[in-house]
Amino acid sequence: MTQQGAGATAAIAEGHTSLGVELGSTNIKACLIGPDHQVLATGSHGWENQFVDRLWTYSESAIWTGLQAAAASLMADVERRHGVPLARIGALGFSAMMHGYLAFDADGALLVPFRTWRNTNTERAAAELTKTLGFNFPLRWSASHLYQAILDEEPHVADVDFITTLSGFVHWRLTGRKVLGVGDASGMFPIDPATHDFDAPMLKRFGEMVAARRPGLDAAALFPKVLVAGQNAGTLTAEGAARLDPTGALSPGAPVCPPEGDAGTGMVATNAVARRTGNISAGTSIFAMVVLEKPLTVVHEELDIVTTPAGDLVAMVHCNNGASELGAWAGVFTQFAVAIGADADANAVFGALFRAALEGEADGGGLIAYNYLAGEPITGLAEGRPLVVRTPGSRLTLANFMRTQLYAAFGTLSLGMNVLHGEGVQLDSMFAHGGMFKTAGVAQRLLAAAIGAPVTVGDTASEGGAWGIAVLAEYLRTGAGEPLSDYLAGRVFAGAELDVADPDPADVAGYATWLKRYSAGLAIEKAATEAIR
Repeated sequence: MTQQGAGATAAIAEGHTSLGVELGSTNIKACLIGPDHQVLATGSHGWENQFVDRLWTYSESAIWTGLQAAAASLMADVERRHGVPLARIGALGFSAMMHGYLAFDADGALLVPFRTWRNTNTERAAAELTKTLGFNFPLRWSASHLYQAILDEEPHVADVDFITTLSGFVHWRLTGRKVLGVGDASGMFPIDPATHDFDAPMLKRFGEMVAARRPGLDAAALFPKVLVAGQNAGTLTAEGAARLDPTGALSPGAPVCPPEGDAGTGMVATNAVARRTGNISAGTSIFAMVVLEKPLTVVHEELDIVTTPAGDLVAMVHCNNGASELGAWAGVFTQFAVAIGADADANAVFGALFRAALEGEADGGGLIAYNYLAGEPITGLAEGRPLVVRTPGSRLTLANFMRTQLYAAFGTLSLGMNVLHGEGVQLDSMFAHGGMFKTAGVAQRLLAAAIGAPVTVGDTASEGGAWGIAVLAEYLRTGAGEPLSDYLAGRVFAGAELDVADPDPADVAGYATWLKRYSAGLAIEKAATEAIR
């Protein structure tokens, strides 16, 4: 056994570990880390949402079955890798998809099936709250769900005693405490950055709006207590340990960190919690999280305002369309390679296409592309139609085509980021993650041009948010009051191998020209959605 192996085994046996569990949209992941924040074992369980009575949900039984399966998978991995059972944990934490609506009566019974972030039936409530409270309330926020249920006069509202998010629900059942990490809480109701609690004047006004329609219902009393990272959020009870591990092997008593949302754990996993930093995640969708130095001056519907797990304000630019269209074109070129007998797999083709983009003209040679497979709220489009548009004078080459496709993946995002620039928001660095950044130096360089800031990529734990919440649990266990940003920079990411790309002036100028053309061409995209059904 190596010394590292012996050290890991000792840490597990002595309970010098931290466990993080994150309930994502398609997987529940568990991650066990040691005192050095390295992954010791992992577990997972796949699940899917259901569309029931025209609402997206996960059943209560699926939540517990999934958690138990992920925990069992992790415990088996511990024994397989290290030859010892997992009986003691130094600290643990739970994270989940943000937003949504879980409502309970005074006896703790779930009143209606869990309503996830994916539901859009809250449009009227969100609009009224935004207008009256002067703060952007997205459709997916918990307050929007609650107020919509009141507007719709749903019968269950008469019995509501407590509402929370998915992470808050799991935490409550395993610790007995009705609390929520400030990052996840910021997806329920606006947070005051000075108090790191729900905004008191706004909550008072919200209470008046609720009381006007439901006299006697105290809205403020329905929300969980807000905690920041590093605060003790309770301990794993005997009942909670049995619920997580029905075999009885897992001992109760471990301290539990505040439950968090997936946005917050993503910020932790990319070391993007300090002011003037942020992260960009590119997948099916693409979104940016930017940690603000001060509140924005006006309401912007393009921006969601949430917080880091430490309570600092974050502006979120969320775009529905990310790298899917880029992947579709890579698939076409892969098929072409096969058709002519070339020995090239999908990864090789993808890399070749990306490298070709660097040879393209800085403005894309006059080409425009739209990656809109779905609607895009930032640009006011309810539906999408992927398009490639050019004039007779455009230079259609492989290099220009691929550069334009990469630009298209960042187009809507940069429009949202421009709103932040208009507010005077400054960025020192952005951490980018997602499959499109695996080809070294291509998407990273062009993204730096698109947002006008250095872009960092590097190896982070593949477990993502599950690792992020495990780090927050370890921060509770050993952080000793150190600021979260300092803890991450000095103790978690100090030795990380990172690559930073600064904006290239020629790329910046070319992208600005391309974006102006892209913005003007949105009328073409809109016409396509109306003409092509």
